[in-house]
Amino acid sequence: MSHLNFKADAHALRDELIALRRDFHRHPELAFEEQRTAGIVAQHLTDLGLEVQRGVGQTGVVAMLEGERSGPTVLVRADMDALPIHEDTGLEFASGTAGKMHACGHDGHTAIALGVAKLLAGQRQQLAGRIKFVFQPAEEIARGAKAMVADGVLANPRPDVSLGLHLWNTLPLGQIAAAEGPVMAGSSDFKIIVQGRGGHGAIPQLAVDPVVVAAQLVTAFQSIISRNLDPLDSAVLSVTMLRAGEATNIIPETAELAGTFRFFRSSARDLIAQRLRAISAALCAALGCTAEVTIVDHTEPVINDSAVTRQVRLAMSDILPPAHMHDLRTMGSEDMSLFMSDIPGMYFFVGAHVEGRDLNWGHHHPRFDFDENALPLGVALLTAAVASYVLPD
Repeated sequence: MSHLNFKADAHALRDELIALRRDFHRHPELAFEEQRTAGIVAQHLTDLGLEVQRGVGQTGVVAMLEGERSGPTVLVRADMDALPIHEDTGLEFASGTAGKMHACGHDGHTAIALGVAKLLAGQRQQLAGRIKFVFQPAEEIARGAKAMVADGVLANPRPDVSLGLHLWNTLPLGQIAAAEGPVMAGSSDFKIIVQGRGGHGAIPQLAVDPVVVAAQLVTAFQSIISRNLDPLDSAVLSVTMLRAGEATNIIPETAELAGTFRFFRSSARDLIAQRLRAISAALCAALGCTAEVTIVDHTEPVINDSAVTRQVRLAMSDILPPAHMHDLRTMGSEDMSLFMSDIPGMYFFVGAHVEGRDLNWGHHHPRFDFDENALPLGVALLTAAVASYVLPD
């Protein structure tokens, strides 16, 4: 198997990859519940002769493929968890568990990483270095990478480079996105409880209405991005929940609003958090309420290392012409950022959309699906990326 044969070798695995993906799809498991998935992954890797460890980060799997010669350690990461969504695709291999669905492509990511392991395990004698395959739980709640790091996934041995991918339905099949610098946003959530004074809806002058205050906060928060943030920065803030009251004739004691903000730079995160607190405190004080503000930081931005990205793009040019490689950035978040903030790496997107098929449904939608021809292409691309470090010409 040479670098130029990766595409053909991966295509030869097409039926196996599809079978794996569809099995994972039929049996989705939520964050930290991935016991069945982890068991299948561990068995496949054991059958390939890899050294396998289960229970890393609760339900994660780590497998080491050792080469015959010394060289760098490459971390290859795939996420395994599904989402709490009731599937509405009508696929013959649709989820068999009500309220759980692979609606983001993690079933495909897991199958792809197993395919990469199979191709490279056959090259063990030519490998100069080692590959640490990391099958991560709980990406969707941004806690799986943290759990695996706490269990030592970045040690013994420490990786020199980290690689990962995401199937992406806004890109057509046969196209990829592999930009330098930030490619996915960091994410934080906020919750604000506005404390007022309840009363009769017909006698508002004797109450302090937290609903009116909460509504003004929603509007005021929009000025953070448009008026406080440098226009050359990119960030988004969305209030996605607003709860108050239980009856039409009662002014409630409290109102609660919550949402998310995304950013490409930590300075933007810090500014948004500071302004959320300041606006909440000042506006509530002016209108006679108080505000309890809670902000939870989930992920850092996913930032592709320039040197790694250039090397990987060059390696992948044997699979796809450079004209099919694009720059793409998204405000979506990914907790692989925790690996990549410590280990220089590269995260790329593999197009999985084909015109004329019912694949226009976005990630996290009940009708989400992707073209399965993206699976062997993903294997070829990721194998070529890894090989550029551990399979010298």
